[in-house]
Formats: sequence, C-alpha cells, structure tokens
Amino acid sequence: MMVIMKSGYSQEEMDQIIQRLDEVGLKGHQIVGVERTVIAVVGSIYPELGDELETMDGVASTVRISSPYKLAGRETKPEATVIKVGNVEIGSGKTVFMAGPCAVENEDQMMETAKAVKEAGAHVLRGGAFKPRTSPYSFRGLGVEGLRLLSQAGKATGMPVITEVMSVREVDVVAEYSDILQIGTRNAQNFMLLEEAGRTGKPVLLKRGLASQIEDWVLAAEYILNTGNPNVMLCERGIRTFETATRNTMDINAVALIKEISHLPLIADPSHGTGKWSLVKPVALASIVAGADGVIIEVHPNPDHALSDGAQSLNFKRFRELIEASRVIADAVDRPLWPAAAEAAPA
Repeated sequence: MMVIMKSGYSQEEMDQIIQRLDEVGLKGHQIVGVERTVIAVVGSIYPELGDELETMDGVASTVRISSPYKLAGRETKPEATVIKVGNVEIGSGKTVFMAGPCAVENEDQMMETAKAVKEAGAHVLRGGAFKPRTSPYSFRGLGVEGLRLLSQAGKATGMPVITEVMSVREVDVVAEYSDILQIGTRNAQNFMLLEEAGRTGKPVLLKRGLASQIEDWVLAAEYILNTGNPNVMLCERGIRTFETATRNTMDINAVALIKEISHLPLIADPSHGTGKWSLVKPVALASIVAGADGVIIEVHPNPDHALSDGAQSLNFKRFRELIEASRVIADAVDRPLWPAAAEAAPA
C-alpha cells in the first residue's frame, strides 16, 4: 500500500501515521519525491487499513500497490534514485565507470591499476579482498589486508571504492574500508546478509543471481531497502543458461526492463557477463545504449598473470579504448560520462 501525503503536511502528521502503522505491526517507509511524498507500507495489510489511514491528518489518499516491489518499483517512486558516493552521483542520467582488478593481489598491482583507471576516466575503484571461488584451492583473496590496500589506493587517487562482502561476519570490516558494499551473485538471495549490509547505511550494489529471474532479483533488493537504506544499485552480470560459448549470458533485456520497472540505478558487468575480454567492449557499449547507469569493468596490468579472472580482464590500453568509445556512445544517447575522477577529485 502507498499512503500519499497532502501538500504541506507536517512532520507531526507524518510521525503519527508511522506510529499507527507500527501499532498494527506494519512498517512505513517515507519516500520524498519531486512532486509528492508517500509512505510505502510493508507487511500483511488488512482490507480496512486504507480507509482508516485516510481519516488521519495529512493523508491525501491511499493506493494499493499491484507490483510485488513495494519499495523498488516505480509505482512508489516514479523518479530515478540518485546515489551520491564521494564526488560521484550514480543514477543521475550520466554514465559512471567502476574499474579495477578482480582481486587485490599486492600493493604495487593495486596502486598501478588505480592510477591507470583514474587517468583513463574511471570514477569508482573496484577490487576484491574476499573472493568467492568455485574451487577452494583457487586464490580467495587477501582478506582484511586486501581491504586496506584497496582503501589506500582509493584515497591516493581520490576515488571511492567498491568491494564484495561474502558473509554477515565480514560486514562491519568491509563497511569500515569501502564506500560501496557489493553482494555477489552467489549471495544474491542470502537474505540475512542482504539485511545486514543494508543496516550499515552504505550504498549496496546487488548482483543478479546466477539463475535469478527478474522478480527474484528485485525482491532481493527489497530486503535491503526494507532496512531503511535507500541506496541500492542493481547489477546485471549475466545469467547461467544452456550456452557454453561465453561464461554467462549477458541479459541486455534486463538492463532496459529494470529501468522501466524500478527507480534503482542499474550497473552492467560485461566482464562477468561474457567471460572474454574481447567481448567486454561491445557488450559494455550495448549496455549503455540499453540504459545502464554505469558499467563495472575488471582491469589488470597483466591479465595473463592475474590470480583471478584474467581471461575477462582488460589491460590498461584496452580500458582506455573502452572509455573513449563509451564517451561517444554515451553522448549519442544523451547520458554522457560523469566527469572523470581525474577532473572531479584531487590526486
């Protein structure tokens, strides 16, 4: 249910409505839009609730929400959500690039990559400290030391950082070092982790599950939003299908559809979506055309020596070429690149 507030409502009236919802075991989320303020009501709603709420001061009307997405859907919030991270605004109508190595390997590799992607035009620095790997014998990251090196590189280059959190017990330490918490595909429906990440109040990037349908994915985002954290981004990173020619099947349909049904920013991940460096550039460009608010790219100084995902990582030259091509495409579809970190933040 959506409670639409009257123009000029008071904070006291808002508080009374939230209190009433709490009394009947429901949760109310205040959403302030450009043209209206609403309260999204979450919980088991009984038929008479709408009539009861409409008698309260400050309420213009109540509306049933037909979509299963009570907080993420455009019924509740028609305008796009914009998430500010450092000097970067994600979802603002400009295209953002997140880039860096799949895994933080050592200080030299992290600093060299951070400087290179910043110079090329990246806005957010990525790097994995805790790595979910199919085999327990593969490199699984440096842990807290990796977080420290990533944070150090971000501060040195003036870029906010994003990294994956894999379990509830790591949420606090990852939140301490990073600006954006990433929930990976294997944890896309780890509901306890989603809620714990949401409670940090930090922006969360939620990747689509390996076999998640659109509804599964957006409802997973509801778990984060329902903690009171509005700063959620969705990430299309390809799904597992019958096709074996690529690592995953990048769902460009999902990019366009998410922008239609949800107000949350959408980030495309053509690195994992394809698994092949040669396909990253064309699929990244296609994602921008389809409506992605940003792209997250794996970049490594020597992909053939990478400890994780070298086959899908771009070297520095190829990343610069991607940025240059993306600038042309983004301008053409009226979603220009956000000013580069080199321009927007001090070195």
